[in-house]
Amino acid sequence: MHSELDSLDHKLNQLVQLTQRLRAENLQLRQDVAAALNGQRKSQDKIDQASQRLEKMLAQLPDDAL
Repeated sequence: MHSELDSLDHKLNQLVQLTQRLRAENLQLRQDVAAALNGQRKSQDKIDQASQRLEKMLAQLPDDAL
């Protein structure tokens, strides 16, 4: 009976450690996703700004230049 309790205690400790590692990994992954989304938004903003500048320059060209 004592060895069964020791085994159960050991398994429970392993489960607690695994849960803590998974929580830490999950937090890191959430932070990575947030950073990636932020970077994507910044890139999209730059693309939008460049597109607007290009459209403005194209609008200033004479019609016969196109």
